[in-house]
Amino acid sequence: MNIAVTAASGQLGTSIINQLLQESDANRIVGIARTPSKAEHLDVRIRKGDYNSKADFDEALKDIDVLMIVSGMDAPDKRIGQHRNIIYAAREAGVRKLVYSSIIGLEGQSGFDAIVNSNRQTEQDIMNSGLDWAIGRNGLYIEPDLEYIETYKKEGKVANCAGEGLCSYTTRTELACAYAQMLLNNDRNGRIFNLTGQAITQQQLTTYLNKAFNTHLVYEDMSPEAYLEFQQEANGAFLGKVIAGIYTKIRHGEFNIQSDFKAAAGRSHVDWQAYFSSL
Repeated sequence: MNIAVTAASGQLGTSIINQLLQESDANRIVGIARTPSKAEHLDVRIRKGDYNSKADFDEALKDIDVLMIVSGMDAPDKRIGQHRNIIYAAREAGVRKLVYSSIIGLEGQSGFDAIVNSNRQTEQDIMNSGLDWAIGRNGLYIEPDLEYIETYKKEGKVANCAGEGLCSYTTRTELACAYAQMLLNNDRNGRIFNLTGQAITQQQLTTYLNKAFNTHLVYEDMSPEAYLEFQQEANGAFLGKVIAGIYTKIRHGEFNIQSDFKAAAGRSHVDWQAYFSSL
């Protein structure tokens, strides 16, 4: 069985390939990347695949049995067509099974909803493809908060508009474990899995950061309006709206999701206390 992973040069794609290498023969794994040279560090075959080019995937998916589609990062209205390029090419190439990395999130009215909705459309396209499938809905990555720690230190706080809302976070390493099992095992077929750890508040996250980095950060709750203005000044209109939308959804409980991680991965998600203690 030959398995291909798209966006192989990205952090999630790389993590999935590295996990597959622990459980499958490297000769059976193919990484697909828009710029193949950026994925040369991986110990697998690399093929070119630009999400905007169905022709790329017509070639890249030859002899592939199972395909991991890592969700694209383009604007939401462009992602649907990009993903369809891959789905159509997979069907024509004789791919047997699709696994897709979607995202958690209940319907709301935030600036992030367009991204959630585009993922839901791709889920439908995959389910209507006629191929076997399994879908994971990723929790929010917790790594960006770790990468932002120096800024938090300078400001002395974690500030956003999430309030007391619970958020179902995860890590790329945990997702890679779940997706490897979804790719390798057919008993996951035909199912949608919420791939998250235990939901936590921003105050809990701040406490974990303090213990892990020996800091004395406080959590500051901002109004959604003030946080949107702050983010758009810092990151521009589009990205600022997306970031503010994420925390608005947390505030409204739209990222507090029941996890199916154990059913997908075959083990429980890492405990946050254990995770932060290991940093």
